Amino acid sequence: MHLDVYPTPSAAAHAAAAAIAELLAAAVATRGSATLAMSGGRTPGLMVNQLATLPVPWEFVHLCQVDERAVPSDDPARNWTQLLPLAALVPRTHRHPMPVEVDDADTSYAKELVAVTGGPVVLDVVHLGLGADGHTASLVPDDPAVETVDQDVSWVNTFGGYRRLSLTLPVLNRARHQVWLVAGADKAVALREMTQDRSASPASRAVTGASATAYVDMPAAALLTKT
Repeated sequence: MHLDVYPTPSAAAHAAAAAIAELLAAAVATRGSATLAMSGGRTPGLMVNQLATLPVPWEFVHLCQVDERAVPSDDPARNWTQLLPLAALVPRTHRHPMPVEVDDADTSYAKELVAVTGGPVVLDVVHLGLGADGHTASLVPDDPAVETVDQDVSWVNTFGGYRRLSLTLPVLNRARHQVWLVAGADKAVALREMTQDRSASPASRAVTGASATAYVDMPAAALLTKT
């Protein structure tokens, strides 16, 4: 994983947005279309808003999700809500929210991704975040979904008050590019463990085999050993 450190969360978010825009444009130029899968959480809001202002060929981009909370579509806790600035830019048929209202959302969303990319599913750009406990997407330590090897999408046991749906490690590892956005001093230990200690956390396992760059602010990078 390549690390880029910025003085503020805003600077890191703007840099991550610029990187995603460039990767999407390159994918469209190479393959005629692009897939972008976005994570939820508190951190990416500023990045999403910045990305929506950048010159991306959005008419050729498919917008997907990395994870989602199992709440009604009009619930503000829904991750898709914060992706609306991007969803407004892509064709309606290129919007792929996770169908968490149905029990078979794991299998139906996996089929939807295959319909978009072919099989096996290879996403062009996956945005990921990092939890203080070492989780990424909605893959938390000790959850059975972390060990899934034969599914691209899996239900995750309730954490943080919500049942969740998440892409699994195999499909995250197959992504052509991962763009991580990590901000806050509470992420410093997890970031060190993921990038330098190579712990067995879900986040550490998510970067196996992937081209990954992390855009981090200075508090999150405070415990990293300079090399």
